[in-house]
Amino acid sequence: MTQGRLKTGIYAALALVAGLALRLWYIARAGRVDGDTLIYGNIAKNWMQHGIYGFAISAKGLQPTLIRLPGYPIFLAACFRIFGYDHYVAVMYVQCFVDLCTCLLIAALARRLFGQRAGLIALWLSALCPYTATYVAAPLTEILTLFTIALTFYSLERWRSAGLGFSRWLWVVAFTMAYSVLLRPEQGMLPAVVVPAMIWLALKSPQKSPQRPHLLQNLWPVAVAAICVVLPLLPWAARNWHTFHVIQPLAPRSASDPGEFIPRGFQRWYRTWAVDFASTEQVYWNYDSTDLRLGDLPTRAFNSEEQYVATASLLSDYNQKDNATRPLDDRFEAIAEQRIHANPIRYYIGLPLARLVNMLFRPRTEMMQIGLDWWNWHEYRSQTLLAYGMAALNFSYFAVGAIGLCLWWRAGWGVHGALAAAMTAFVLLRCALLLTLDNSEPRYTLEFFPLLFVWGSYVFGRRARISS
Repeated sequence: MTQGRLKTGIYAALALVAGLALRLWYIARAGRVDGDTLIYGNIAKNWMQHGIYGFAISAKGLQPTLIRLPGYPIFLAACFRIFGYDHYVAVMYVQCFVDLCTCLLIAALARRLFGQRAGLIALWLSALCPYTATYVAAPLTEILTLFTIALTFYSLERWRSAGLGFSRWLWVVAFTMAYSVLLRPEQGMLPAVVVPAMIWLALKSPQKSPQRPHLLQNLWPVAVAAICVVLPLLPWAARNWHTFHVIQPLAPRSASDPGEFIPRGFQRWYRTWAVDFASTEQVYWNYDSTDLRLGDLPTRAFNSEEQYVATASLLSDYNQKDNATRPLDDRFEAIAEQRIHANPIRYYIGLPLARLVNMLFRPRTEMMQIGLDWWNWHEYRSQTLLAYGMAALNFSYFAVGAIGLCLWWRAGWGVHGALAAAMTAFVLLRCALLLTLDNSEPRYTLEFFPLLFVWGSYVFGRRARISS
């Protein structure tokens, strides 16, 4: 082994050790087992013990559900089989290993695109990123989703360099995308950008055999990969039709089972003023279960004194039983209609953009013991300083990633053009989807970070020669 390779190996090992220490610290100090974690865990246990994909409800026994895709319950079921039921800390350790593998994949992709130095930098950027590392301590879909994103783009590059066709990397790309879609429904955007990139590569590749039609020869592997992505969804869709008599190949946007009441009026009213994650946790998640306080609403939630009085009366009536009903929903709808009519530009453009910016650049302290109103200096002095530091670091990741992408584009993507276009399209398509959401949650933009790490490595690393 040459001295250069030894030095590279030492730097890589140090990055992994530092990344491991950071993740173990989060598991020990910031582990969280609540909310969606218990939903996924409940589904996994009932599936294993009773063969029913659903929840244990005391009054009804076991109730089937379709509000969550089976990708993460499958993972939890495997962990429960090995470590025992409800051993969520063991799940966190498994996620720690998976996340470090994600860091290695990111580094490997950056190395293939920009050279060895860039690969090391990408490894350090990803291993020490607190925003991705903290989610190893929460048994949720985020860590596995990040892994599938990194593996998909890395495998796409390996498939291209292997000469396309039916290489083993084709199957890795296909099955990774399939599992990613089974984790979260919006991950359908991954094959939505990768499959067109594969088609573009296939069409641009030289014809290998004059006896076979060009399109059939080059596009057949891509068609097989696309079919592999869809196939795992067919049993899920068939089960939903058999159990609920609905056509649902993914999971419903409303996260509700067929027949459940959906408070669309409340959701529409909420979209007329909500921006920050604090409103998501204090109002959006509490509706239909806990009191809503008028003081948690910002001043932009009221257009007039009359509207303030009407909203206060509505919340007071709701708080008597903490239960969403159709008459209450109609009243929320009426207020929402007034507000939208008064300022449609704010509702359709301003607030969606504000929620997207909040999801992108909020300090990302949702997994830490920091108050939701972290900007309140008089109440959270040290926490406010930490939050500002986290916001600055988060902005730095996005800024460096954007600069790296621009520099890469100016230097010429070359044979990596399809990959670069797919990565960029994934970010833009996800941003477009986030503009349609009611609730602002920073974790919805966590999927950008594997790509930011790769692009950011170009800024500090030496770009390698592009070879076909």
